[in-house]
Amino acid sequence: MVNCGLKVLYSAQNKCFSVMVSLIGTYQCKIDFKGRIKIPAPLQKQLLNFLSKPFVVKRSVFNKCIEVYPLEEWNLIVNQVNSLNRFVKKNNDFIRLFNAGVKLVDLDSNNRILISKDLLKFADIDKNIVISSSVNMIEVWDRDKYENKLLTSTPDFSKLAEEVMGDINKNQN
Repeated sequence: MVNCGLKVLYSAQNKCFSVMVSLIGTYQCKIDFKGRIKIPAPLQKQLLNFLSKPFVVKRSVFNKCIEVYPLEEWNLIVNQVNSLNRFVKKNNDFIRLFNAGVKLVDLDSNNRILISKDLLKFADIDKNIVISSSVNMIEVWDRDKYENKLLTSTPDFSKLAEEVMGDINKNQN
């Protein structure tokens, strides 16, 4: 184990890995007319240590959805981004695009999170949504787009799982 600043974290090859939050669950919800989403009770329980702190809401890099990070998890990602050399143009371009639309938000007294209009437009979210946990963050999807993504993104999940996870121990040595 190694101290990486926030908490004692596990380390492999001198890299810090967070063990602060590991979220589980997928929930069908609705977003209200003001753009507020109530965090489902099972997620609230998992996020209990984070509910009184701000969350970071941003565009997904790879999908038409919104990502919601506990601030501590976001800080771990930002530390990696901050290690990029800003005198390399592609790094600067990446940092700008990665941070486009990023918002810092607090939960209201009813455990709702307000999603800004620009982020809702980016993800093409109207009313029916899916909140999907993704290890250390939450993805917020338009319900139809989420279902379509599951159907079309990976026709052979077993092959993908083998490619991504099959040699995980070999890659860490």
